[in-house]
Amino acid sequence: MRRRLLISYLSITCFVLVALALPLGLVYGQSQERALTNRLQSDGFALALRADEPLAQRDTATLTGLVHELAAQTGAGVVVVDETGRVLASAGAHQPPPGASTAGVADLDAARRGHRVSGRRASPGGDVLAVTVPVVWRDGTVGALRMSSSLSVVEHAVERNWLLLGGLAGLIALIVLLVSTLLARSFTRPLAELDAGASRLGDGDLGVRVEVPDDPPELRRLARSFNTTAERLDSLLGSQRAFVADASHQLRTPLAALRLRLENVEADGPHHRPEDLDGALAEVQRLTALVESLLVLTRAEDAPAPSADVALGPLVEARLDAWWAVAAERGVQLDADVASLAVRSEPGRLEQVLDNLLSNALDVAPRGSSVRVVARPVGERVRLEVHDAGPGMTLEQRTRAFDRFWRSPSARRDRSGFGLGLPIVRRLVLADGGAVTLADAAAGGLAVIVSLPAAPLPAPVRVPV
Repeated sequence: MRRRLLISYLSITCFVLVALALPLGLVYGQSQERALTNRLQSDGFALALRADEPLAQRDTATLTGLVHELAAQTGAGVVVVDETGRVLASAGAHQPPPGASTAGVADLDAARRGHRVSGRRASPGGDVLAVTVPVVWRDGTVGALRMSSSLSVVEHAVERNWLLLGGLAGLIALIVLLVSTLLARSFTRPLAELDAGASRLGDGDLGVRVEVPDDPPELRRLARSFNTTAERLDSLLGSQRAFVADASHQLRTPLAALRLRLENVEADGPHHRPEDLDGALAEVQRLTALVESLLVLTRAEDAPAPSADVALGPLVEARLDAWWAVAAERGVQLDADVASLAVRSEPGRLEQVLDNLLSNALDVAPRGSSVRVVARPVGERVRLEVHDAGPGMTLEQRTRAFDRFWRSPSARRDRSGFGLGLPIVRRLVLADGGAVTLADAAAGGLAVIVSLPAAPLPAPVRVPV
């Protein structure tokens, strides 16, 4: 990519340099030739004004002096001819000598007829730039003069100009190359770091992070997305490792107890004690419940996004009816105070949340107390609370309550539950775009507070009479 950027920058630079330097070089050459022509014309007209009377009087001595003086001052070749085309005076290399006839020479013939002629012409010494003007005395043309200068001076000036333009263009191209290299490196270095980071991440280095560049914004967003993805993968794999470790630890105890029970049954043979077999069956049931809880937690972690509006009133009433028999057996009252509300959720998900919360509340609620379900709107969200009158939790316990397999001291003593209820609740609530927290209940127990996005209540279905 760096090579492509450099080629792109240099191509654009070369195109701009050529587009600017070529016209500059051509215009400079034309201006030099124009300046030489103007100078020759000026000198030629000045000489024509001074040579008109000597030319009319055929004063060759005076003409020769004027011609040589001007040739010495300007370095140009000078030829003066009379009205017949005979050379009266000349100076400079490759000029016809005095007395020679120039009849038939186009520019001198035209000037003798009163026309001014300028332009390039060939000479024995190479191409020259010549200006030919008529010499007028009183009201008639008495001859012509021609001034010529070698184009080598112009060509040398143009050549120097092209060299200067080429050197300047090369310097600019070199500067652009250096700047382009720095720019390309600034663009490609983050990409190289991302490539190296992706390779390390693919090799299993989940701690790899890349530096977030300031510019360009696209690379900044890409680097941030990469770091977020790496952090997410690190977190997920860390959670997976912790989950496997915790699950292995939790499964080890009932499996060991089950093996001991079965070994006792095997040792006693047909005369085994019934309590050993009952204990084995109890451990199997405990293992079954643990595996089912693990499966529920796994499904909760992969739960889909909410897709329906769920009315809270009928749902809470149905779950309280389902748990009424368990509550009555334990001497606990179930109460509800739910306004006419609806939340955005996945069908069946809130039932699992309430079942876990009611199960936990009934496990700790003392006989004669009540478990209360309350729901109220708070801004654009709905606050659903489950209160119990149990022993509650300390602040430290509440910070760990959502850890997998964590159980309160009383639950560990009673060997009730597996410490997966609240983690399951949390994953399900997060999947709905909500949040769950723990607080002290008014009755002295624990309050589980679930916050969910509110949704409009579904329109009632009208049955035609």
